[in-house]
Amino acid sequence: MILRILLLSILFGITGFSQKPDPDTILENVKNQFEEIEDYQVDIKVKVDIDFLKMSDRKATLFYKKPDKIHIDSDNFAMLPKSGLNFSPLGFLDYKYSAFYVREDTIDGVLTNVVKVIPLDGTADVILTTLWIDTERNLILQVESARRPQGIFTVGLEYSKIDENYWLPSSIVFVFTIDPGLFPGRFLGNQGDDADEEKKDLDESMTGTVYLSYSNYKVNTGLSDELFEELQINK
Repeated sequence: MILRILLLSILFGITGFSQKPDPDTILENVKNQFEEIEDYQVDIKVKVDIDFLKMSDRKATLFYKKPDKIHIDSDNFAMLPKSGLNFSPLGFLDYKYSAFYVREDTIDGVLTNVVKVIPLDGTADVILTTLWIDTERNLILQVESARRPQGIFTVGLEYSKIDENYWLPSSIVFVFTIDPGLFPGRFLGNQGDDADEEKKDLDESMTGTVYLSYSNYKVNTGLSDELFEELQINK
């Protein structure tokens, strides 16, 4: 009897240890949460913090319609990070991938499940993405992604509940590596006698940060397809 109890204890202990959360289920829950949003409109404030790029804060209004239509109203449209303004978890999961559960972690006091996603297509820009997911609300709170040729970037997100039904970002912080060589000389600050010395200092990659603040959401109002026709023409 004692031996049987001991064996059962070992068996249940091993079973309990091996039962990790299913990463595919976690990711499907995140996607399903966002799928409830048919369209939205939101005001965005953009602040860019890059040493060699002098850029004043920007404002824009973004319109999104499922599955991937985006329209942006802004006087400074060309300088705004168009792809980054519209955060969608589907953007990190719109390709075939393998998902692996890693561990539990805490983000600002919120318990998250950490999942790694590896694309199955070797030609994809994404090499590896790590997601910190609040499985109580099915929200991505943090992202770390390695991409070609941009390198590694991280994203931190905070959310607000809109209309008592939908969780959407209230703020997003992008931190990424920058190659100054990709920017024209007119963006690199000093062009005087010290320009050569400054250019030498900028030869190595450095970190940049973009802060996005979202307000005045209007969700599932039935946005017209005509609003996005300009986007389709320019593709």
